[in-house]
Amino acid sequence: MSAAAPGAVDPVLVEIVQGSLAAVEREVETAIARTSRSPMIRDAHDFRAGIHDRRLRKLTGRSYSALVHPVVRDHPVATMRPGDVFFHNDVYLSEGGIGHLPDLCVTVPVFHEGEVVAFVQAFGHHDDIGGGCPGSMPSGATSVFEEGLMVPPIKLWDQGVPNRAALTIMTRNSRMPDALAADLDAECSACLMGSRRLAELFARYGRSEVEACFDAILDRTTQTYRREVLARIPAGSWTWEDYAEHDGVDAPRLHAQRITLTKTDEDGGRLLVDFTGTGPQAKGPINHCGDYADGNFLKKWLAPILRNLADSPERMAELDVDEGVVPLIEMRFPPPGTLLTPVFPAPTNARTFVILRLLGVLAGVLAKAVDGRMPADQETIRYTGVHGVDERGERYLMREVLGGGSGGRYYADGEDTIHVVPDSRNLPTEFSESRFPFRVERLALAVDSGGPGLHRGGLGYEKHVRMLRDASFMSIADRSILSCWGVKGGRAGRPFQVTIDPGGPDEREVDALEDAAPVRAGEVVRIRTTGGGGWGDPLERPYEAVARDVAWGKVSLAGAREDYGAVVSAGPDGPVVDVPASDALRAALRAARTGDEPFFDRGPGYARLSGGAPHADVDVL
Repeated sequence: MSAAAPGAVDPVLVEIVQGSLAAVEREVETAIARTSRSPMIRDAHDFRAGIHDRRLRKLTGRSYSALVHPVVRDHPVATMRPGDVFFHNDVYLSEGGIGHLPDLCVTVPVFHEGEVVAFVQAFGHHDDIGGGCPGSMPSGATSVFEEGLMVPPIKLWDQGVPNRAALTIMTRNSRMPDALAADLDAECSACLMGSRRLAELFARYGRSEVEACFDAILDRTTQTYRREVLARIPAGSWTWEDYAEHDGVDAPRLHAQRITLTKTDEDGGRLLVDFTGTGPQAKGPINHCGDYADGNFLKKWLAPILRNLADSPERMAELDVDEGVVPLIEMRFPPPGTLLTPVFPAPTNARTFVILRLLGVLAGVLAKAVDGRMPADQETIRYTGVHGVDERGERYLMREVLGGGSGGRYYADGEDTIHVVPDSRNLPTEFSESRFPFRVERLALAVDSGGPGLHRGGLGYEKHVRMLRDASFMSIADRSILSCWGVKGGRAGRPFQVTIDPGGPDEREVDALEDAAPVRAGEVVRIRTTGGGGWGDPLERPYEAVARDVAWGKVSLAGAREDYGAVVSAGPDGPVVDVPASDALRAALRAARTGDEPFFDRGPGYARLSGGAPHADVDVL
């Protein structure tokens, strides 16, 4: 433990240490981005760094990260030496910190006066680690053994010397060996650099002072969330659930993820998150190992949702998510054999469907607790891409993490085309066209994709890619049947959709989970990503806001009428609203309501999978 109590530390030094941690984390990520090779790491930025203290607590709050727990479990701290680098990607032996095998994690200990005092860690989604299909995410996998090479925590560098045998094994199992080798070298080198920076911090201020600052930083987070966030949740208990729609093996159905949230006032305020009622383990790869290390990873993964309860959007952005949130949340998991407690060797490569959905389930159950003062739903990550052989006869793989629209909020519309992974982005067209045999003919907002509401959901992407050579299209996506839900009168957004040869003689839809859909040279692939759900009654949206959306190309003339009851026409100076006709239309639409509409709108896809039920029982307050 630290020598000083949190309240006794110099507050100026606390700010210096916290700023230094953030700077080191940013420097590590910058170094990885500049020296890596694969598009997923270098260009899409699907990775993140984290800094942890010797007690394995996450100290930085800019982004989530993996866990150090499995490394120290298998490699005691007393055996670590300067220059050591540890590596793992084993889902079941990662204590819940790694969700699927393409996420590779490196960990470097920080030393001060010969003892480990902290850890620098980086993990990210890599192009290929073997398995049944390019990209190591086989949609029909029924076992983790089909998904690629599993590596438990090993020492990848020993006192500055790389383990060439281990590196050779990993690159031999990859379809993209050069990119994998370069990415690992970038991540190891960047984390070693970060460890030197942190060692300098300890040398400058002393171990007891720096560790006292660590305690103060985390204690401040705990108290801030308790005072500014948890205090806004009344004592009580609420239940809600949402669903993944398919697992790649069975026919589409409702794969439930359920949360019963209980707020107590003990110890100043705590949350109990009970996952009892979550559906059984899936045959296909949508399972997530969440019940390790007392749910430590999931607590920090879900905690950003709580920030929506802060006083203002500006205050939300100021709240970090570090280990300080962990004491505020208790998690209870169902017995082994569910989507969140899968039994080895259940497949997990598309576990994104579960952990993204859990963000929405927590938001939904909180919305019930606070009368809708939470954003509507969003689904802001999915993987799409193409693979094949280029004009030089070389195998290629292009994958992209495309975002979608975020949900409308009680104070504003949702944001368009955002990405849930911090700092991630779509691939630049110039880079894609220079490296892969296709042309990007359109990258735009998907009109009418945002859920209608008093505050509209954000729009998704519409992307058109014309293939120059025969290839295979891949997709790892959910929300192609079920939509992002609207709340408190807001309506659901438009679902995900991929169409090959749209408007052509061979137009065909592609399943959202697909490893290798054939695409012929000259054909266009049209990708439309999800729109966020709407917040509040769309018939209350001001006419000028609807006209502005039409002018901006976010809402069509037909959408204005059907979704908002606004009769809009194109005038010489922009869209014009016929106010009397719109008032009459809105009155008719209100009169057609039954009065028993649910608090959440899931869109028409729910009835298809529920056997005809218009909504779930938990959707009613």
